Amino acid sequence: MFKLPAKRTASLALAATAATAALTLAFVTSASATGAAVAPQDGRAVAAAPSESGGPESAFSRIATFYGAYINAVYDEDGTRAKQLRAAYLSAPLQRELAKWEETNHADGVLRAQNVPLEWKVTYIDSGMGRTNATVTLTWSGSDTTRIHVQADLKTRKILSIED
Repeated sequence: MFKLPAKRTASLALAATAATAALTLAFVTSASATGAAVAPQDGRAVAAAPSESGGPESAFSRIATFYGAYINAVYDEDGTRAKQLRAAYLSAPLQRELAKWEETNHADGVLRAQNVPLEWKVTYIDSGMGRTNATVTLTWSGSDTTRIHVQADLKTRKILSIED
């Protein structure tokens, strides 16, 4: 077996450690350069990735889920799906009320408009007396918005009312 002098062994060990550190640094730098969580060098804030969440037991989640799916169905001109969503998420009395409103106003009662919004946002207000309340903000163009008050039953999770 060939034996290196102690000084040479220490130099090789130091070189190996330095090489490992350099490769690790290069790997970490490369990985973080492609990651979205790294702040830009010019000081701008990093925007959070879009996310939506909910749960089947939450009346508020049901409001948000309904509006998202309903707007998609209307946008896609899928009248059958829009009717199915109304039947699944809206109480029977509200469905009758909306039919009357739509006949009078010649517009979609859920959206309170004749066209489809570009964006939607559902904001929780409060819950009490067996009901949950939310505001649905519909954005049409630029900063033109409509706010709709929506109320759902906490037990059935059906939407009970939609009002301007």
